[in-house]
Amino acid sequence: MTQVRSIGFFICFFAWSVLMNLAFLPMLAFDRIWIVRGQTIWTNGIIFLLRTICDLRLEIRGEEYLPKGAAIVAAKHQSAFETMIFHRITCDPAIIMKKELLNIPVYGWYCRKTKMIAVDRKGQAAALKSMLNQAQEALNDHRPIIIFPEGTRSPLYEDLPFQPGVAALYSKLQQPVVPVALNTGLFWPRRSFLCRPGVMVIEFLPPIEPGLDRKVFMTELKTRIEEKTQALVSEGRANYLS
Repeated sequence: MTQVRSIGFFICFFAWSVLMNLAFLPMLAFDRIWIVRGQTIWTNGIIFLLRTICDLRLEIRGEEYLPKGAAIVAAKHQSAFETMIFHRITCDPAIIMKKELLNIPVYGWYCRKTKMIAVDRKGQAAALKSMLNQAQEALNDHRPIIIFPEGTRSPLYEDLPFQPGVAALYSKLQQPVVPVALNTGLFWPRRSFLCRPGVMVIEFLPPIEPGLDRKVFMTELKTRIEEKTQALVSEGRANYLS
């Protein structure tokens, strides 16, 4: 039954995505806020499809730790879902992404219009400087910056190193960093077309205030995210198996 539901969901997911992409193409000629609103509508539709077709629900915890407006949010990355959900739970996010994604027709156009932070992973120092400049502009516009410190989706039980970009944001921008733990990979695994029923939990943790040594910060960030993520995965697995 889970496989049948998953097939049904992904058929509806792709149809909904195509519909939304085509419907909002004219909005590219207007203020970027229309595309931002479209991204929110698109995400709400995906959440609805997951709930109604797959019996996969969403729970957000710790929203009191997320400042309104400008913020740096460092999130665990286990599933494709994280690239969508921040359009729902934050306002006008500036998501740090691979520059290559801007070359995707339509999708890339929307990312440019909404001023996502595109990073050339091969650019080294120049890429880091560009990321910091774009991030500062986002903060000046009172937008939350979303970064996935691992740089890629991680397997459920694999411990990937955190990349230095998050430390650069922390030290150069002098802003608190809000860690985010989650268990999405348990229900919507990476590189998988299977969505299991249950409750995906995304939890914001107390912010790490600026001023820490770079190594201390990275250790604290990784410890908080990984420990809470393991707890959420265990909780989700227990509920799934019960």
